[in-house]
Amino acid sequence: MWFKNLLVYRLPADWSMTAAQLEERLANRPLQPCNGFELQMRGWVAPAFHERLVHTLNGQHLIALGINQKLLPASIVNQVTKERAAEIAVEQGYPVGRRQLREIKERVTEELRGRALTRRRMMRAWIDGERGWLVVDSASPARAEELVETLRDSLGSLAVQLLETERSPTQSMSAWLMLGEAPTRFQIEEDLELQSVDDSKSMVRYVRHPLPAAEVQKHMSAGKTPTRLGLSWKDRLAFLLNADMQLKRVQFLGMDKESEQGSEAAEEKFDIDFTLMTGEVGQMLTDLIDALGGDSKRMEQLAAA
Repeated sequence: MWFKNLLVYRLPADWSMTAAQLEERLANRPLQPCNGFELQMRGWVAPAFHERLVHTLNGQHLIALGINQKLLPASIVNQVTKERAAEIAVEQGYPVGRRQLREIKERVTEELRGRALTRRRMMRAWIDGERGWLVVDSASPARAEELVETLRDSLGSLAVQLLETERSPTQSMSAWLMLGEAPTRFQIEEDLELQSVDDSKSMVRYVRHPLPAAEVQKHMSAGKTPTRLGLSWKDRLAFLLNADMQLKRVQFLGMDKESEQGSEAAEEKFDIDFTLMTGEVGQMLTDLIDALGGDSKRMEQLAAA
């Protein structure tokens, strides 16, 4: 259950919902199967082994959004529509017009929708009320917004915003690369993406490759800025920091092996992993936010309190 990608949202300053209250709200929208007309259904599912919709340990809440989606490729719809239109053209003795073709396509879509296979996916999120974070495990901002939107609907309101820091990741990554080192507890690794700011959008990318300081600084002097940088934290976590504050390809260095030792039951191992993940990621995010100048929204909230 280790999170692989992190999108961090700032919870409202007055967040005080308990696990029981959260469970009650989520229970009003469980995941339902797609009916004959729906292509997609979203709802809450159990994130762990038990049936509860909120898994809580040490004040940290784990929730999971389930998505049932019918697989109906546009290419299949178009193919069947074309075949059906050809048959109708022969029957009526003249070609099918545009309006008639649209009607045929609508009927074909409805017909195929009822027979389409359903795919289920799950997306987890971690709520840290103490630090005021909602962390979604998703590489796609659009998919993360699906979870946020569903959570907002389930709770009635939820004024969350993507985490913003005083200094942008691009600004900070540029400074670290020019200095040749990252702040304390962080280390620059062998992944880097540089992109020009002009219309050409030319790009230089290093993947698992040593970063020659002089060469990197030359590219930056020529107008390229970092959009992605590999970092590690205390030799415990490694990840890619993106210009839009996404953390991708998160790796828990050595911790998978540590948590696999012993003979814990699957439920116990899940709890151990969740405790390790929230503890390590929580501290790493705190250090990263500090390295980026602090959480600007949190500062505004404290100033307004």
